[in-house]
Amino acid sequence: MGTVAALPDFDLERGGGKRLRRDDLLGRRTLLYFYAKDDTPGCTLEGREFTALLGDFRAAGIDVYGVSPDSVRSHDRFAAKCDLGIPLISDPDRVLIDALGLWVEKSRYGRTYRGVERSTFLVGATGDVEKEWRAVTAGGHAAAVLEASRSAG
Repeated sequence: MGTVAALPDFDLERGGGKRLRRDDLLGRRTLLYFYAKDDTPGCTLEGREFTALLGDFRAAGIDVYGVSPDSVRSHDRFAAKCDLGIPLISDPDRVLIDALGLWVEKSRYGRTYRGVERSTFLVGATGDVEKEWRAVTAGGHAAAVLEASRSAG
């Protein structure tokens, strides 16, 4: 799937019994980074890098959320174990993941399977996608996104 013009409607669960809806994002810029699975090496690295830069993102007026198909309970364990400061959103029915075309065929060790394509979306205050990064590598991605987000704003 190519460029997305506007973020689709969604209503997803996050930790603490809270929900996140598309309308909650209006009025502020938001970064949604999508990852495959809690507590895996690449996803842990990415979460830690976004956490380390969270203050810089906030100073730039950008809220940051991580999204995966894992449950809220799994997210809570992952965040506590890895000391992540990013709110993690649970998308078990792949509402956003499918709408953005991120459920893709992957291959690892000769085995083919379907999973989340590591991708990030910068959403403007009106709900339109300002910039997207697809099929990214975890290491260094958060810093690259921060730099590009500053110039996009």
